[in-house]
Parts: sequence; structure tokens; C-alpha cells
Amino acid sequence: MNERVNIAKNVGKQSWMGRTLPSLLYHAKAVHPNAIALSQWENEAWKPFSSDSFVDTSEEVALGLLELGLLPGERVALYMESDAYYCLADMACLIAGLVDVPIYLTHSSENIAYVLGHADAHAIFVSNVGQIKDLRAAIGPDALVHTIISIDSNGLDGFTEVPDGITLKSLESVRSIGKEKLKLQPDAGRELSDKLDPSDLATIIYTSGTTGLPKGVMLTHENISSNALMAYAGMTGYRMGEGGEVMLSFLPLTHVFARTLYYGALAYGTSIYFSHPDRLVDDLSSVKPTILPTVPRVLEKVYARIIARTGSMTGISGKIAQWGLSKAQAGTSKGSGILQTAADSLVYKKWRAILGGNMRWVISGGAALNREIATVFENAKIVILQGYGLTETSPVISFNRPDANRLGTVGKPLEAVQVIIAEDGEILTKGPHIMAGYFKADEKTAEVIDADGWFHTGDIGELSEDGFLTITDRKKDLFKLSTGKYVMPQPLENALASEPIIDQAVVIGDGHKFAAALIFPNPEHLKLLAATLRLPNSNSFEQMIGSAAVVSHIDKLVQKANEHIPHWSTIKRFVLIPGELTVENALLTPTMKVKRAAVKARYAAEIAALYADENQEDVSDTSL
Repeated sequence: MNERVNIAKNVGKQSWMGRTLPSLLYHAKAVHPNAIALSQWENEAWKPFSSDSFVDTSEEVALGLLELGLLPGERVALYMESDAYYCLADMACLIAGLVDVPIYLTHSSENIAYVLGHADAHAIFVSNVGQIKDLRAAIGPDALVHTIISIDSNGLDGFTEVPDGITLKSLESVRSIGKEKLKLQPDAGRELSDKLDPSDLATIIYTSGTTGLPKGVMLTHENISSNALMAYAGMTGYRMGEGGEVMLSFLPLTHVFARTLYYGALAYGTSIYFSHPDRLVDDLSSVKPTILPTVPRVLEKVYARIIARTGSMTGISGKIAQWGLSKAQAGTSKGSGILQTAADSLVYKKWRAILGGNMRWVISGGAALNREIATVFENAKIVILQGYGLTETSPVISFNRPDANRLGTVGKPLEAVQVIIAEDGEILTKGPHIMAGYFKADEKTAEVIDADGWFHTGDIGELSEDGFLTITDRKKDLFKLSTGKYVMPQPLENALASEPIIDQAVVIGDGHKFAAALIFPNPEHLKLLAATLRLPNSNSFEQMIGSAAVVSHIDKLVQKANEHIPHWSTIKRFVLIPGELTVENALLTPTMKVKRAAVKARYAAEIAALYADENQEDVSDTSL
């Protein structure tokens, strides 16, 4: 193994160890009471939940769940919207000692059925009765589910589509049961929480996976609580409690990234507003958050929007905007002076306004962020803190701190997290963040956690002398050409996807003589390009991507992406495809990772055309 190692210098610090997740809530109530701890958009207004009311309601629901016959350790599925009520159902389960199992709303019936059956779920939380209809096909006759609890009681009366043998309850009815229990035993809720051990299983999160059946990642209370506390401890200048930081949360709480950030924010008494991707632009404007957890895909769209707006502006304002953009792209807009002041007040201030105007930190995780985008935002004084982790690591392994932020890296590992680079370049990590294992899959667990306790991430990376981690590719995404050379697709894909006109790109070539790319143009920017090239307005999407002028433009972008790439890895051919990769069409996972096998199967004909004459001596043309 590489001798370059990052081992925590402060492992002796135990302030973040030995904590259960409900203890973070009780701590917040005592130390950072907040009248607007959680806010939910309801009836065209924000409905706040105080930390006190959140504790009380969570305890009531926890006691009610146990009175329904559920036993500590049993699994409860959460098939819900990612909102304040999701947090309530989750916390109630945790206090009761139940193990919750998040299920993506975008999963197919087959996947949902698999998770419910594999996890042996005994109850399911849903947001509304419409979701019960979605679940009907997934709850088989052998399922152990005996209770469904709906947050919204509208439509429950007379609802007849509940599978046989299952009792339907409203959240309020379950809560009422708990209230009666608390009247007799006022401390019953806290006593339940006090019985928990940090090593107890808190949740099983089924990884979406790009191939095969999902695996159930078992995370303990201490896995997640220590990870959240360590991560937030690195946020220099963080303002705790009501009146401090304000977080806008729109990512799915079914994913551990958003969930761990929520627990940390809860512990620090931070006000959290729960948004939705469809409302994000409006909510940024109204909430004016100081923290925004996000994924690169969203930042790419914001950047593309900036590029499009700047390109469409005319006159003196257009020249100023284009000048400011070029300075930010070149990384020359920092510092002081008249030009810098002008760029900031005339251009970058407007960019920051898109994010609400009060943004201190944009926290980016889930995938690599293109360096150009990071450079532009940094120069516009929009601070992006990139991080890295997996579901199996609770999730944070490393992240850039406000006072130690290096572009192109995913920061330094957390305090009690160890990281080494294996001889083949794979990132290995060890510490309290490592999962308890895969549920009912000891063999799969042994494949990723070795005898010495090192978790094999499957990612390729580098660790600098001063401890900054850089991700270069996904180990399983590497492919081998028929020439014997290996290709890293991610740098090429990131470079292409940073171009506004390219929505997504998938680099292929396993077993072939050269690498090629499937390129999915952005319809909006394609129209702008078509107008610039003076193509007929009546042209369809298919006609536009078939235009020699459009192909030539994309070809120049491909050649730009090929720069600084080993010559054997460069893209020799590409095809423009009128479509997109989405979660709904099963070409992306819920965490926005490309399902490469599914993409190759869907576009097998296009791929075959790319390689139809690869055995000829000269393969000099770059597009089809």
C-alpha cells in the first residue's frame, strides 16, 4: 500500500463518540432551543415546528408505534416525501428502538417489493393515500407488513385499497395513543431513548446500485451521529441556534447525505426549511438560506443558466456580463481594485442573488464537481465545499472546510477517519463511520471490509502530502480497450458535461480499439446554438443534431475535453442522442449515478454504429 496515510491526530477526542441519534435532538432542545427548528411548506405558507414540539411529537408517535405491537429491532419502511414529517417518522422510530428502512419514491414495484421482503418490514409510513396505491403491487401475500401509517389523513375514511390483513392508521391516531401513554408516564418517551445503545442499529439503507439488486447497508446510531458531529465540528465559523445558520434541504432524505446533514443541523439548533426540486428557485428567494446541501448536477444547471443568460444579453449590460463571466472562468476576479469591484457589483452579485443572497456555504456531495464550475463560483464569492463519501461510510469520509478549501479536491478526511491509498490507487478508509455490514449478506460485507477493518471504496484517488484527497475515477467504471490500455471515463464525462449545450455524456469502449461517447444535448441550449448558426426555426431536435454545423460545434468541445488526456484515452467518435438520462427512465440511480449497463443496452444500436468499421486501419473521423 502507498505509504501516504491520513490518520487522525485527534482520535483521543471522544466528544462525538458514544451518542445515539435521539440524544442529538434532546441536546438541541436543552442547549439550542429553536422556535423554527423545522419548517414545512403547507397551504402556501411555511409551517414551523419548534424543537420542543418536535421532541414531544416524536415521543408520542414512538410510544404509539410500540402500542401497535411493533417490537424494538423490527423494521419500519419510510415511503415518504422528504420533508419535516419524514424527520418526525424517522425520529419516532429511532426513539422506539425500531430500525427504519427508507425507500425511494422513484423505485419500481419490483424494487420496493424486494426491499420490503428482504428487510422483513412490519410497518410502512406513507405521506398520503396515493402512495398506498403505489404500494399495493409491491406488498405480496408473504409480506410481514401489518400496519400502514399515513401522515395525511385526507381520504383515509372509506379507503378500501389497503391489502388484505393490513391495518391503516393515521399519524394522528398513532400519536393519540402515545399521548395517553404519556399522561400515565410523563417520562416514558425519554426512558425509551435512554435504553438505546450507540451500537444499536438505527437504519438499513438500500443502495440504489448501478447493477443488480440493492444491498441493505446497516448503519448504527454511532455510525451516523459521530459522522454528523465530526463533519459539523469542521465548519469553522458555524453559528449555532435560532438566528444562526439557515439550511434549505431539497435532496432526498432517503439518501444518507441529506439525512446526516439534517442530524448535524438538528444537533446545532439550525433552522431547516424543507424544499422540493420543483420549488427550489422560489424557496431560495424566500428563505434566503445560508447553507445549501446539493449535488453537482444542480450546480451544473445553475452554471448553464448563467452561461445562457450571459450569452443572450446585448448592449453594454451584455458586454459587462460577458466580461465578468470570462474573468471568473479564468480565475482572475479575486482581489481588490476598481475592475474587481465593478465585476462584483455588476455581475457576481446577481449570481449570488439566484441563491438567495445570504449563502455562506454550498455543500456539494454525491459526485465530482467540474473544476471550471467550482472556479467560476469561487471567483464570484460563492463558496462551494466539496465532500466525498458513500452510504457505507455514513457518509462523509472527507470534505473541504471553510478555512481549508482546495479546488479540485474533496478536502481532508474527518478527524477520526483514516484514509490510505492502495497500490492500485483505490481509496481505503477505516473508522467509526464504517457500516456494521450488509444486511443478510456476510459474503458481500467481506468483499468490501477486509480482515484489518479497511473499507474498500471502489474509488480511485490521490492523497496530497498535506492531506487533501482527490477522486480521479470509479474503479469499476475503468474499462480496458482491446489494445490493453485502460480508460478513465469520468474526467472526460465531467469535461463534456460542463459545457452548457451538453446535458450528459457517457464514455464507452470496453473491449474496443478506441473510446467513444454517447452525448445527450441540452434542448434549450441546442435551440440557442441553432439560432446562432441560423438553422431553420422549424427544425426538430433530431434535425438539429443531424446538422453538420451542430456536429462540428460539438466536435470542437470533444477535442477540448480530449486535451491533457493520454492519447489512447481520447474520444475518437461520438453520437448525439435525442434523449436524456433520468431516474424515471431507469438510466440513472436515485443518487444520479449513470447505470452504464442500462445505457449500453438502451442505445445498443447507436453503439454498434460507432464501432461498425473499427477494424479498419484508420479511425480518424470523430462523429457519426
